[in-house]
Amino acid sequence: GAPAAGARRLWEALLASSRSGRRLPAGEDVAVRILAREIASLDADIEELDSLVADSLAGDEVYECLLTVPGIGPKTAAALVTSIDISAFRGHDELASYCGVAPRDRRSGSSIRSTSPQHGGNRQLKNLLIFSCNSLIGTDNRFGRYYGECRARGMRHSKALKAVARKRLKVIYAIMRDAVPYAA
Repeated sequence: GAPAAGARRLWEALLASSRSGRRLPAGEDVAVRILAREIASLDADIEELDSLVADSLAGDEVYECLLTVPGIGPKTAAALVTSIDISAFRGHDELASYCGVAPRDRRSGSSIRSTSPQHGGNRQLKNLLIFSCNSLIGTDNRFGRYYGECRARGMRHSKALKAVARKRLKVIYAIMRDAVPYAA
């Protein structure tokens, strides 16, 4: 509608003026200041919520153990602890399927035609698990080395990240099931 078109024009004007090196007109300058204040306010709200979540999970044994896994920080650990009832899964394969990082076979009768990425599962957990693997690229831990091996075999970056997420999910499953810290 009209508000979206106006916002789009304002955004395009902001981008154009920032590229040209000229000062922003008064109206645009005010809009930038307002948006900057809103972003700062939202950042403060996010920090407060993160703190509340961390406080509520303080002392949770599984949460503390997940923090020992490479590439898992407080937000990822909190999401895993609050989103997954580990007792509902018989093994890491079921958890991988639930999280959307297990490959899917295409079958017809008794033949398996191909293995393709799964598009189902919990999309938020899938994205969280895969995105958090970015921090492992180039590291000397087992997950960083595995990423390098996947790339050396010709996998694209995204496919290699998903493979690392799947491998790391096996470790996450064991840690959540047994409540033991990660040991390399």
